[in-house]
Amino acid sequence: MVRPPNPRPLAPLFLLLLLPLPLGAADPLPIEGRLVNSCIQARRKCQADPVCSAAYHHLNSCTSSISTPSPTQELLVPEDCREAAKHLRNSSLMSCTCHRRMKNQVACLDIYWTIHLARSLDSDLCLKFAMLCTLNDKCDRLRKAYGEACSGSRCQRHTCLHQLRAFFEKASEPHAQGLLLCPCAPADQGCGQRRRNTIAPSCALPSGAPNCLELQSLCVADPLCRSRLVDFQTHCHPLDILGTCATEQSRCLRAYMGLIGTAMTPNFVSNVNISVALSCTCRGSGNRQEECEQLEESFSHNSCLMEAIAAKMRFHSQLFSQDWADSTFSVMERQNKNPALMPQPWVPSLFSCTLTLILLLSLW
Repeated sequence: MVRPPNPRPLAPLFLLLLLPLPLGAADPLPIEGRLVNSCIQARRKCQADPVCSAAYHHLNSCTSSISTPSPTQELLVPEDCREAAKHLRNSSLMSCTCHRRMKNQVACLDIYWTIHLARSLDSDLCLKFAMLCTLNDKCDRLRKAYGEACSGSRCQRHTCLHQLRAFFEKASEPHAQGLLLCPCAPADQGCGQRRRNTIAPSCALPSGAPNCLELQSLCVADPLCRSRLVDFQTHCHPLDILGTCATEQSRCLRAYMGLIGTAMTPNFVSNVNISVALSCTCRGSGNRQEECEQLEESFSHNSCLMEAIAAKMRFHSQLFSQDWADSTFSVMERQNKNPALMPQPWVPSLFSCTLTLILLLSLW
């Protein structure tokens, strides 16, 4: 990937989007006319439009004012910068590219990174769900509470877990599920990191790698954790080798999220996929090795859980790719109460309206 010699401050906040493949060493020096929508060409088109030109100029000044958030804080983007990004959504700048060895490569990359903020705000659905939580007083209050409890070098794990559990118990289900189960592009590590850090891994998860059976023993000794583990094993249990699940996906997701904030808090294992696991190992299990592996695999290789998570992420993706007239979260609440309303790929008529104005304003 081509990177600018002096990256702008914003670049580390997001996954560096892949540029087109570099031209081979034997190729003649490319000229702008041979490139598909080079950023230099796109910038010239933008300059011919007063609205686009003003928005680009303002966005360029915004890159130095963006602050880097902690895992549980929002990306602090001033409202005027969001407005500038909104005006550039339909501009050819949004899909502009640069190539190695092109003329004016540095100038092209300078334009590319300037527009990177607008492109990132348009694609990071985890960021959008985080902003929706911020707009809701209860969700925002609960999220800040566990953010403060789970941050810093003096973090007390039991306090962090208590506040984390309180969030997933008291925040509305659409908000909680939106934050935890937001969809990300497979290569978008910035989005994936935000999703993974919803559970504040630096403090909520046990240090080191304890044995999974030890975590289970701690859980069984606590009435709340024991009940939630049984709930998870009941509702996220594949009944046969074909993967037939014991109950509907909504119950499995609730049971899975109910474990967050307990001794057996699961989390995504990486920023690039939706695999989940306990923060433990089966090394040193002795004659209980098989039992330990079955416990670990009930999270990491659970087809019912994986499909429930994937289906919810597809649903969340449709919220922002389709037009809705009803309130987005009232639709989500109805779907959570009635699994029959889970969106199906063959029912396009379910998505025929527009998002409410407040949601649109909050996303940009």
